[in-house]
Amino acid sequence: MWAIYLFLTILLLLLTILPKIQHSHWIFRVPEFGKIQITYFIGITFILGLLIDGSENLWYYQGLLMVMLVHHGVTLIKYTPLYPVKHIQKHRSSEHIHFISANVYQFNKEYHRFIDLVDKYHPEMFLTMESNSDWEESLRTLEKDYPFQHKVTLENTYGMHFYSKIEIMDAKTHYFVADDIPSIEIHLKTKDGFSFVFFGVHPPPPSPTEEETSKERDGDLLSTAKRVKDFHKPVIVVGDFNNVAWSKSSVLFRKVSHLIDPRIGRSFVSTFHAKYRLLRFPIDLMFHSEDIFIDKLTTLENFGSDHLPVYCEFFIDHHNDAQEERVEKATSEEKAEAEEMIQEGKEEDGNRDTVATE
Repeated sequence: MWAIYLFLTILLLLLTILPKIQHSHWIFRVPEFGKIQITYFIGITFILGLLIDGSENLWYYQGLLMVMLVHHGVTLIKYTPLYPVKHIQKHRSSEHIHFISANVYQFNKEYHRFIDLVDKYHPEMFLTMESNSDWEESLRTLEKDYPFQHKVTLENTYGMHFYSKIEIMDAKTHYFVADDIPSIEIHLKTKDGFSFVFFGVHPPPPSPTEEETSKERDGDLLSTAKRVKDFHKPVIVVGDFNNVAWSKSSVLFRKVSHLIDPRIGRSFVSTFHAKYRLLRFPIDLMFHSEDIFIDKLTTLENFGSDHLPVYCEFFIDHHNDAQEERVEKATSEEKAEAEEMIQEGKEEDGNRDTVATE
């Protein structure tokens, strides 16, 4: 029992330290994803220490576990209802708008389950990621209800499709760091006269099976942050970030873009992996400008993908400055760091196949 306790303590310490090393290799970045699970295991290991007769150094290890527990807890508590966030009152605002954002998993053939999901919640707009030509063909049945669309059909697991009941005034596809990794910029106008921008992203993840480093991911996200910072209208950035909200690059994204993380004071909204609840990470993120107010942000039921879909209800209020204090802005040093990361992302060779195989 003592050997198991000692092994777990050292392993958890290693997983806590690795993300602190600012290196882009996946070995250093992947442990960031498991902060929630690491924190649970620290607590379990601490309790285990109370039940065993260890060496005279046991309490040193217990103290180390407690320090790690506090270290992770200080970060994670921000993403729970225990963290105080001012309640926002509605003023002169738009009608409520709903959207679904879903990484559909390109090789998921249960198209009808996603279509049924859209029919059940009938959002005003929805975004799919990893959607290829087969998905595009299957989703045609929804086009009568969603007459406005923007499609980027790819077979490399980075395709994107956007469908809307709200009129699209303008639509662009960006390839910030690589010519096979799109981001979409959609300008919309509601029937009650409110204009806003919906930005969809899906950068590649750092992992042993995909990209060796996080350079393309971080460069793509920070390019998006620079792009949306100067928009003079409400903006939402949503998608499979392949990142967690507490990572350095996500915090830098939030500061450079001048956007708000709606999970703070609400919940983790964990989405991946859909089939394994205890190994689920919050990597499908969302950020919004200060004039967008979130009423609901949650996951929906699994439809056969490896990601759970994200469902959001929000409204726009141009005459409410209550959220201004939640906006953090990057320092000159952070802006320079972001520029460096963007350049590194552009120089990185992702070496992806044009057509992905399962």
